[in-house]
Amino acid sequence: MRYFLNAIPTIIIVMDYISLRLRSAFILPLTGLSIFVSAFLAHPLPKHHYLYVATPGVRNYLQYGGHGLLVFDMDDGFKFVKRIATGGLDNKGQPSNVKGIAVSLFTHCIYISTIQSLLCLDLLTEKLVWERFYDGGCDRMSISPDGKTIYLPSFEGDDWKVVDAITGNVLHRLVTHSGSHNTVFGLDGKKVYLEGLRSDFLTVVNSADHSIIKEVGPFANHVRPFTINARQNRCFVNVDSLLGFEIGDLQTGKKTAHVEVKGFLSGPVKRHGCPSHGIALTPTEKEIWLADGFNESIHIFDVSKNNATQTGSIKLSDQPGWITFSIDGKFALPSTGDIIDVNKKVVLTSLRDETGARVQSEKMLEVDFEGKNLLKAGDQFGIGRAY
Repeated sequence: MRYFLNAIPTIIIVMDYISLRLRSAFILPLTGLSIFVSAFLAHPLPKHHYLYVATPGVRNYLQYGGHGLLVFDMDDGFKFVKRIATGGLDNKGQPSNVKGIAVSLFTHCIYISTIQSLLCLDLLTEKLVWERFYDGGCDRMSISPDGKTIYLPSFEGDDWKVVDAITGNVLHRLVTHSGSHNTVFGLDGKKVYLEGLRSDFLTVVNSADHSIIKEVGPFANHVRPFTINARQNRCFVNVDSLLGFEIGDLQTGKKTAHVEVKGFLSGPVKRHGCPSHGIALTPTEKEIWLADGFNESIHIFDVSKNNATQTGSIKLSDQPGWITFSIDGKFALPSTGDIIDVNKKVVLTSLRDETGARVQSEKMLEVDFEGKNLLKAGDQFGIGRAY
């Protein structure tokens, strides 16, 4: 026992040494990790907001930005950044009309439809993944919020094809015989809204089984561009021959309002054959912004209540044929390439390519990055985002 008691100080010293070594083995790496995490939080990856513009996005007119996917820095006055080569050539080897644009965060790809084909480009490598050609051609598509499925209309034809976003394979074919044209996915992904330019109705589809739920209308004439709110109980539609728009109830399927632009005359337009071709809800859903080709203007309506009140107009540089918004709603993006401050209702600048030439396109959207990773993607349609 005496020998054991005499050895206690030595045992304590050894145990203290072992304890110190163990603390060093575990605490020091954790301290290093803590320093790394602290440094990361103090200096997070930079965020960048870019506008991606597909051209030729006004018919096949190359004078409005040439051919390719043009990228603009939204954080630096919409300065031109680069031009990404795309496919999309017709059977004569010439650039084909771009009809639509969409982004999938799931596949990290951007999709561009032309009259003949659908292209898939990887946004990280900026390389073409595939280009698929479909019977009946292609028009303005929409991608599901989860980024996995594309509803692709044929080119003013009889059907919509449900396409796998990874492969481009056709999963289903939905025939409407309506002159398939524009397509909008609801934000919850449960419904898809289809517009045929030979129909006075808007078609609502269940995305789970691709069945038609109902038709909304009839509207005063053939439905053209349209938009919906986030709750999917209201739609706002352009119709042929109307300088203005109409409103529909997506729950009852009935038209609820007919709205005409006041103080402006209607006249001939360069394209689309429709006085108002282009309509968008601000993300807050307080305003409708409406295209007016003949008067080269955007008209603004307060729709925060059940009615629509005309509140102002903005003169543009050319005839608009489309309009959308930045994700945060600060900028309005008409197809003329004018960049508008939504709050001040003034034109700030215009899109110009690497040569300084004006850029116009009806197919553009915002893509946000965090470092080299995709963070958010906007939409070519000005759909409401206020739940």
